[in-house]
Amino acid sequence: MHKDSPTGRPLTIGAFAKACRLSPKALRLYDELDLLKPSRVDPDTGYRYYAVAQLERARLVAWLRRLGMPLARIREVCALRPVDAARAIRTYWAQVEAETAARRDLAEFLVKELSATSRKDTTMLELRYCAHSDRGRVRPANQDTAYAGSRLLAVADGFGPAGAPVSSAAVEALRVLDTAELPSGEVLNLLQDAVRDVTDAVRDAAHGCEDEAGTTLTALLWTGSRLALVHIGDSRAYLLRDGALFRITDDHTVVQSMIDEGRLTPEEAATHPERMLLLKALSPSAPATPDIRLQDAEPGDRYLLCSDGLSRVVPDSRIRHLLTSAPAPDTAVHTLIAAANEAGGPDNVSCVVADVTETTEGT
Repeated sequence: MHKDSPTGRPLTIGAFAKACRLSPKALRLYDELDLLKPSRVDPDTGYRYYAVAQLERARLVAWLRRLGMPLARIREVCALRPVDAARAIRTYWAQVEAETAARRDLAEFLVKELSATSRKDTTMLELRYCAHSDRGRVRPANQDTAYAGSRLLAVADGFGPAGAPVSSAAVEALRVLDTAELPSGEVLNLLQDAVRDVTDAVRDAAHGCEDEAGTTLTALLWTGSRLALVHIGDSRAYLLRDGALFRITDDHTVVQSMIDEGRLTPEEAATHPERMLLLKALSPSAPATPDIRLQDAEPGDRYLLCSDGLSRVVPDSRIRHLLTSAPAPDTAVHTLIAAANEAGGPDNVSCVVADVTETTEGT
């Protein structure tokens, strides 16, 4: 007689789901992920059966999911001895609390930004900026392009045989906005039109390498009181406000999508073999639409645009420290690039830093 249940028979997927408080849909997913395999699958119907002895593991999985733990990490915890599993859960929860504190700071920032009142007409804001691009210590050539002007800030990271001319063409196509009229309420439309010109410029610059060449692009267009953001790829834009650092772009990468889906932890993503694989970029062979939106600015804000040659080797905590301690944009730019090179400089690294400063009309 089997010892799977009091009656000697395994539990059906429905009965097992009810007993462990996991849905049949979740159980099927965990089977596919090798997280919770059924004890037997009917060869004719494909129906899944589970042993009573599997309930303990299933309930642990259900509890960990209620904690919000990603599936990849749950698999690791379930493979540990109870005492080691307890330690791993304690470590995970400490990370959750730290991330919750960071999200709390972000929420406070958003509330402050969305609740901001209009400034007096006599108050003017302007940018003070610096841009620099460096080959790094490993790459034979620099395929990055960095630019900073009175209105436009931009970083592009080219790839493929024509990476350098493609990234340069993308930024050059946006530079017309540095001197263009910016009609009130039309900035986003103007930027969308400019993005079409950028796409054409990228295609022309790729000449013969359309299937392999492309570039990321992260740019901010200054309107006098707000910044319009255009972003595609894994270059980044950060905002330093009141000593707190916020990343205001999302990486368009395979590993970031896996993190968002709970299939990877940020720690796993850092060493994942596909961590540099882009989901979206400006490329003649696979046209994609950048993210475009408006960003309110406040006096004292410091913005950083950078290629992944910085963000992949210098952690955000270090970036925040360097941005906070540098007295001026040019000092910040060169200090950040030096930090990337001190960390090995495995890639080209480009940085643009801009400060939002307040002036009074007539002074």
